[in-house]
Amino acid sequence: MSNLGFIDLRSDTVTLPTEEMRRAMAEAEVGDDVYGEDPTIQRLERLAAEIMGKEAALFVPSGTMGNQVSVMTHTQRGDEVIMEAESHVYYYEVGAMAVLSGVQARPVPGRRGVMDPDDVRRAIRERGNIHFPRTSLVVLENTHNRGGGKVLPLDNVKAISDIAHSNGLSVHMDGARIFNAQVASGIPASEYAKYADSVMFCLSKGLCAPVGSMVVGRKDFIDRARKNRKMLGGGMRQAGILAAAGIIALTKMVDRLQEDHDNAKLLAVKLQELGYGVNPEEVETNMVVVDVTPTGKDVHTVEKELKTRGVLANANSPKTLRLVTHYGVTSDDAIKAVEVFADIIRQ
Repeated sequence: MSNLGFIDLRSDTVTLPTEEMRRAMAEAEVGDDVYGEDPTIQRLERLAAEIMGKEAALFVPSGTMGNQVSVMTHTQRGDEVIMEAESHVYYYEVGAMAVLSGVQARPVPGRRGVMDPDDVRRAIRERGNIHFPRTSLVVLENTHNRGGGKVLPLDNVKAISDIAHSNGLSVHMDGARIFNAQVASGIPASEYAKYADSVMFCLSKGLCAPVGSMVVGRKDFIDRARKNRKMLGGGMRQAGILAAAGIIALTKMVDRLQEDHDNAKLLAVKLQELGYGVNPEEVETNMVVVDVTPTGKDVHTVEKELKTRGVLANANSPKTLRLVTHYGVTSDDAIKAVEVFADIIRQ
């Protein structure tokens, strides 16, 4: 349960740092990172690169900045970027690709966030036609947020990567929750990362660090990305205070994500038994999409009734709520939330 006294299922962004993280932050050895003098940042970046099997890494304040720095580094103004039609970089990042990088989005509809490789192939613009933008980048999202925490199948990632690279395109992976994908699939994050030229992943969310994300890739890419981070206002000074929590996130908090997945599955099974529109088979990680139509109430009414009973959740469509389990939600909390949902559907 959160420190607000609610069972907070809105997002795994609400996680609080562990006591070990707080102690590490208080004791962190720091320096000016813009000058390259923060030893804790350096340790975190080496660790992130090693875990992902990449040459180098860059600490950024947020996942959105990590995605946008990556897009900016991979593209030129006037280019076109292919991504799934409901991907975070297209849906939730305030049109930043157009504003910051001057590039155009080419959304490709997928199924729960998974694009068909043939659709990606068809979306690549013909070279040499002066009417067309240059397609330069494909963005994949793993796990997929609006896909309900869907894990991208590795063969799908590989197929799209092969198509992109054979056509001279780069691949960026929005891996905000890539460790959820690792825990759910048993496939190391580095194996997914192998098929992408750059990967962004969050240290916050399920890993519980209070601030920060990482971008990993080739050293020359990260060198250019570092300059773009500075341009966007992401050059930080004694940021080792934040990096100290990130190191613990990566070394201590990954395996415990299974607990979140188990609690999400518990929610899905129990809510389906109550008559809500839920498919437990689609719950792969820590997200549950719940159709509230069987209550006879609109989604915002259900959202408000949940809150008055101590449960926070967000509507993600006119009919559905998205429930997200995380470090602050126990199995007991999940059962209590189910009891609240039971009261609402029985009214």
